[in-house]
Amino acid sequence: MNYFLDALKNYVTFTGRATRQQYWMYILFYIVFYFVAVMLDINLGQYDKENMSGFISTVYTYGLLLPTIAILARRLHDIGRSSWWILLIIIPVIGSLVILIFTLIDSQKEDNKYGVSLKYANTTEADQE
Repeated sequence: MNYFLDALKNYVTFTGRATRQQYWMYILFYIVFYFVAVMLDINLGQYDKENMSGFISTVYTYGLLLPTIAILARRLHDIGRSSWWILLIIIPVIGSLVILIFTLIDSQKEDNKYGVSLKYANTTEADQE
């Protein structure tokens, strides 16, 4: 839960790095809370089956759009990629698959132009091998 709250606190921070764990824990809680929002929409009669959306889930999605983009940008920085790679999502299917693969790649061990490695900053070389 702390990873989700940290991402919300840094909702406009597009600099720095985010580890795989930070990113995927944010995504996990995002999905869980989204399903809760959909359930609330269904129980309140606000869910539209044709559009597969409801008022609460739509507000939730748009409300967390900026924090989601920000943590994705920091995740890409962690593997040494620019935030501009997010635009691959525009390309149907292939773009989303490339972004998915990028989010699964391990952090760069060394520092890069986006900052110090959060995962490997407190470990020695013996720990990394």
